[in-house]
Amino acid sequence: MLSATKYFHDRLVLLLLSVNVFLTLLASLSVLLRLQGGGDGFIVQYRAQLGISAFKTGSVSHMLAFVGFAILVLIAHTFLSWRTYAIKRQLSILILALGSLLLIMNVIVSNALLALR
Repeated sequence: MLSATKYFHDRLVLLLLSVNVFLTLLASLSVLLRLQGGGDGFIVQYRAQLGISAFKTGSVSHMLAFVGFAILVLIAHTFLSWRTYAIKRQLSILILALGSLLLIMNVIVSNALLALR
């Protein structure tokens, strides 16, 4: 448990964890608040090679997958970072930084798809 106390006392780790939690909340709330308006046809995919039928529609559950993905990324990267902190601090910070990148991409893609609605 000594590594757990060191992990949560590291300032850079706490900064990255805070950023990840903020991005998860941002992704979740932006998707949930935009789905509140109703409607059934959401554009969930864009395939450029299909030409005129490039946009694929889906249901609300497809858009809720973005919320689930954000929560899964937060939990998985936090756990992996915590487990690797005892081995190497830089690896642990890299894992959290890559989680931040995934969450930023999640926010961008979900907002882009919801804007096409």
